[in-house]
Amino acid sequence: MKLSNLYLIVLLSSALMFAQGKKDIQMLKGKISQFVPVELKYDSTLLDQKEKMVVGKLYLASKIMDDIFQDQAYSKNAAVKTKLESSNGRFDKLALEYFNIMSGPFDRLDNDKPFYGKEKKPLGANFYPPKMSKDEFNQWINTHPKDKDAFTSELTVIRKDKGGLKAIPYSIFYKDKLDKASRLLKEAAEFCENPSLKKYLLLRAEAFGSNDYFDSDMAWMDVKDSKIEVVIGPYEVYEDNLFNYKAAFESYVTIKDPVESRKLEKFASYLSEIEDHLPIGQQYKNTGRGSESPMMVVNEIYSGGNANAGVQTLAFNLPNDEKVREAKGSKKVMLKNVHEAKFEKLLLPIANIVLEKDQLQYVTFEGFFNHSLMHEMSHGVGPGTITVNGVKTEVKKELKETYSTLEECKADILGMYNNIFMIEKGVYKKDFDKETYITFLASIFRTVRFGINEAHGGGNAIIYNYLLENGGYEYNSKTEKVSVNLEKIYPALKDLANKVLMIQATGNYDGAKIFIAKYAVLSPSMEKLRNKLSNLPVDVKPVFQIDEIK
Repeated sequence: MKLSNLYLIVLLSSALMFAQGKKDIQMLKGKISQFVPVELKYDSTLLDQKEKMVVGKLYLASKIMDDIFQDQAYSKNAAVKTKLESSNGRFDKLALEYFNIMSGPFDRLDNDKPFYGKEKKPLGANFYPPKMSKDEFNQWINTHPKDKDAFTSELTVIRKDKGGLKAIPYSIFYKDKLDKASRLLKEAAEFCENPSLKKYLLLRAEAFGSNDYFDSDMAWMDVKDSKIEVVIGPYEVYEDNLFNYKAAFESYVTIKDPVESRKLEKFASYLSEIEDHLPIGQQYKNTGRGSESPMMVVNEIYSGGNANAGVQTLAFNLPNDEKVREAKGSKKVMLKNVHEAKFEKLLLPIANIVLEKDQLQYVTFEGFFNHSLMHEMSHGVGPGTITVNGVKTEVKKELKETYSTLEECKADILGMYNNIFMIEKGVYKKDFDKETYITFLASIFRTVRFGINEAHGGGNAIIYNYLLENGGYEYNSKTEKVSVNLEKIYPALKDLANKVLMIQATGNYDGAKIFIAKYAVLSPSMEKLRNKLSNLPVDVKPVFQIDEIK
């Protein structure tokens, strides 16, 4: 080969590499632009000096939840992050920024596809051996039935061991980090003058070492008259896409809004009536659950771990332990400053694009906020502990990887259904149904932009496609807008609620898979409308005031 030809090949190769590098940089810039930065401030003057010390310790403990969760999400996260932090390359700096939003090198808005590197994210994250199949897991339990409880526990990781498998408690596997978090909670308790919060912090510190969270969850339900509302530990199972068994570590550090919280207390008195009003047979209703349902409005100071991975949550409903729910119920915590940010930055611009003009007037913050409230409340009703083939079990264990999608779907369906019930009870004004239905329809397109393979997005896709099929929603192909049919929406919604609740009540795993396969899809009108939103941000990126202070 002539030297001139070789020179041309080198030049062409360099040009192609430069063009690809430029393309990759633009790709990452586009991904980062999907998240609009919003500063989450809090009024530190509401706290006295000791309370500020408590918050400071809780913030440091929450940073440890970040570290543990990153290990849970992907075994190589620490190595990837270290490599990106040590690089001065333009692409790597952008990759680090998006890594910090996604808690790893996988795009949570794009079916966990890698945006850095080429490895696929294991379905079981780092809770299981990376190449372990469902069949291998199930076969081990079938041949070692005594291991079933430990293997399906939310609080163990599964690892290879001498040619077999073993379950390792979180308290052992994450011992070093949990010991540090435990010390910080104990130090926070020393400054804490609220006895109920102090009790929770001390019991949760012990739980990090014992792997038994029952007593501290019960104590969290009993926290009263505290300006500081905090929850920290392993809770949600969404990261485990293999079985939805394993709980991820997270934390929320917040300050209570006493005025707004008092407005919500009246809802707690309706919990039993809401359960009794569910559109399923009486034998399937969960009347044995605890009747306590404390609700509060807070402003978020910091969220850590799973709580700050990708899309930001509007509220949380915890604990998830059915034993605690049966004894105490659950607590619903609404993040007001996050709601305000999402309504202004996301929902209003989306509504203007997807909804028929005559329905835009019914997209309101009250409709948005009250649906979130009832969504969280609805997590605490319906089937939980069930009996299948004569054996007492739980919905989440029977529905496996389908559980999260159907549970989020259920909570959104019942969010509307139960708000209509509140109108009937005189809690809301008579015409609030329009705000309920139409604000939620707009919000569907805020949620499905996160991807329909994610639990919340998949649940919303089910609702949209089912109600569209049954006349509750109508798509106008000429205007390319969607609207609510106010005459057909309620009966279609009630029918959908019955179908989802009965899948849960009977632990119908095969039925769940069929239902999700049919309705959790990107239907033509949904895809067309979602594509029209491509220039809008997908979610907010919290900029925590406390990070700047610290």
